[in-house]
Amino acid sequence: MHIVSRQPSEVAAPRIGALSVLPVFFSLQDKRAIVVGGTEAAAWKAELLAAAGARVDVFASEPVSNEMIQLAKDNRIALSHRAWRDADFADAALVVGDVPDFEAEGLRQRARSAGAPLNVIDKPAYCDFQFGSIVNRSPVVVGISTDGAAPVLGQAIRRRIEALLPPTLAGWAKLAQELRPKVMAQFQAGAPRRRFWERLADLAFTPGAAASERALGNLTPAEPAGHGHVTLVGAGPGDAEYLTIKAVRALQSADVILFDDLVSADVLELARREARRMLVGKRGGRESCKQDDINRLMLDLARKGKHVVRLKSGDPMIFGRAGEEIAALDAAGIPVDIVPGITAASALASRLGVSLTHRDAAQSVQFVTAHSRAGGLPETLDWNGLADKRSTKVFYMCRSTLPAIVDRLVRQGLPVNTPVILAANLSRPDETLCEATLAQAPEVAATHFGPNDVCLFAVGDALGARDRQLASAAHPRIATAI
Repeated sequence: MHIVSRQPSEVAAPRIGALSVLPVFFSLQDKRAIVVGGTEAAAWKAELLAAAGARVDVFASEPVSNEMIQLAKDNRIALSHRAWRDADFADAALVVGDVPDFEAEGLRQRARSAGAPLNVIDKPAYCDFQFGSIVNRSPVVVGISTDGAAPVLGQAIRRRIEALLPPTLAGWAKLAQELRPKVMAQFQAGAPRRRFWERLADLAFTPGAAASERALGNLTPAEPAGHGHVTLVGAGPGDAEYLTIKAVRALQSADVILFDDLVSADVLELARREARRMLVGKRGGRESCKQDDINRLMLDLARKGKHVVRLKSGDPMIFGRAGEEIAALDAAGIPVDIVPGITAASALASRLGVSLTHRDAAQSVQFVTAHSRAGGLPETLDWNGLADKRSTKVFYMCRSTLPAIVDRLVRQGLPVNTPVILAANLSRPDETLCEATLAQAPEVAATHFGPNDVCLFAVGDALGARDRQLASAAHPRIATAI
């Protein structure tokens, strides 16, 4: 097998998918906003605008709702009991109306003449912008939009975010505003400054932590300038929802992300937008980056003060060459952290609802690499131990070596009717799952998997412990050869 070396390459793919609307945050402090209409809905919009610091002028002919009359007692909201006039729009920063269709077009023309964006309540055709659901931890403000498709869904999302964001977050955000000039003066731009803000952000989500400068300690850089660090992060099998919270935090704080071929676009979407992304993929039988080149790149970037995230599919500590990378970083004195991920074997068990260690069928699990440096099966595998009927075996990277695996297991005495599962692209849209017996496995793999699929091969009686009809009904993508 001839493997060509490639160099790490920066990825120029779009950093964000298509947006139905652009989320922006509009400053209205001490600016003039106009509300046309005296309804309850108009009153709520007037109250919202005033809460954002605007001076609100309301123009409403009778009748006027009690809500609007009560709001007019606030000195930020001025109510005029009459129809609007052209002169009323001078210096308007924003216009909101609750008016009938015949009046909406005239209101749109007047707002455009004044250069003010317009929202006509419940009339999307006349709207330059939309109001979304709001989570208020001011100065932290979260806006949620469904582009008008499902306002109730937006409200449900808001309730869930409300539950996740502690009320004390507002205090930490205000402290950040107060400290910003001091931090800008004392910390170098880039990694040192961001490390300070990361420390503040971690405290903001620590239960019981009060927002105070004292809680942050001395305002000194946490690490010497020019001294970065590396975090090895497990990306899981592909589905971004399998990521741990700690993994997401690492992606959000990275300066540079070195990622493998198998890392999904959905996972990369969770990374900090400004992070530099470099593909350093290694694939058996394909053009791949040399491990020495990857190690050298990590060291060079960390020595420049960068936070480098080495993003690996699955768990970095299982067949991810993490040991070689950790050794290189330790030798250079570069700090390294590890964030575990969900390995493919665990994802497979979850996907099928099958325990790898059913107490009546298997008392141990063996994770086995089926791909050596030379490209074939490793010569040092203990086939006698792998043929143990009381153990579940999971072979990684086995597409080309699967017939040899089956042959060795059968020759070692493992029954040919032992249940097996074959999988590729777990938790991704193109996922393939097949259940069979040990004897059928090579033919099933040849039928259902392509030559470049990264395959997982699980073998053991525990895989047959659950009723097959039940499993296949729950997971219709499973192909059954039995």
